[in-house]
Amino acid sequence: MQTPANIARHPIHPMLVTIPIGLWVCSLVCDFVRASGSGNPNWAVVALYTMVGGIAGALVAAIPGFIDMLSLQGGLKRIALTHMAINLTVVALYAVNVWMRTQGREPNTTLWLSVLTIALLLVSGWLGGKMVYVHGVAVENPPEPAPAKTEHRAGV
Repeated sequence: MQTPANIARHPIHPMLVTIPIGLWVCSLVCDFVRASGSGNPNWAVVALYTMVGGIAGALVAAIPGFIDMLSLQGGLKRIALTHMAINLTVVALYAVNVWMRTQGREPNTTLWLSVLTIALLLVSGWLGGKMVYVHGVAVENPPEPAPAKTEHRAGV
């Protein structure tokens, strides 16, 4: 089932979501390194910047995702709406996390908020995967196989 937001029949949303996911996972890893007592304040800075980059990337990825969602019907649309709602919650929680960090909040509080947000992101990713791998959303229909050639030999 092709979706409308594609480039040369390649869906755009799955290409773009790797950016915020990667940045947010990197941010969480930086938080854990900082929390382990490395003593280097740059880990917190990198965590903050990758978090902000993830927010920007998620907002860009949401545009083709929303366009694709509009083409869905019934149960698939419900799954897509849930996927979207969780993703918007993830973006909002990361925005709160960025605000808390810029206000000098306790680093362990922001670390645990990041852990919670990544857990929500995993749930959303599971729903996105379900749409693709179970329901075939954004999967091109394979071409029909060519009929098998039947070989006829005289006298056999």
